[in-house]
Amino acid sequence: MASPIRPTDDEARALARDLMTTARFGALAVLDPSTGAPLVSRIAVVPGPDGLPLALVSDLASHTQALKANPLCSLMVGEPKAKGDPLTHPRLSLQGTARFIHHGDPDHAALATHYLVRQPKAKLYIGFADFALMRIDPNGAFLIGGFGKAFHLTPDDLKH
Repeated sequence: MASPIRPTDDEARALARDLMTTARFGALAVLDPSTGAPLVSRIAVVPGPDGLPLALVSDLASHTQALKANPLCSLMVGEPKAKGDPLTHPRLSLQGTARFIHHGDPDHAALATHYLVRQPKAKLYIGFADFALMRIDPNGAFLIGGFGKAFHLTPDDLKH
């Protein structure tokens, strides 16, 4: 049986970037430090200035505690459309390492302003002490571009 993974091309790179740019929410996968089992949470995301996902997370959330114990994670973006089989719609699973940007860090103010442009309701809590911005420094990604269209992407493939 032939591999379903296709060679990564410019169309796949553009689709991956589009999925990151248009995402408002994503499924964040982490490892629960108390059990070692996978834990998935829905989080709000925006494209950061570099096009990679930027999120706002609370220290009170289980996924944040898990990331502090082990920053390796995955973020899936891509919402199914209203019609058609949801499994044929494009989605991107970004793998990488979480990095927190806390209040007072040099980039926090600019990134917080950037985040609020796309997620304005977060203005109610972005200033709370238990919230931090989170970036995922990618080490790769897996793209499903539709039925029979699978690609492995490198960090360079994801850059704008």
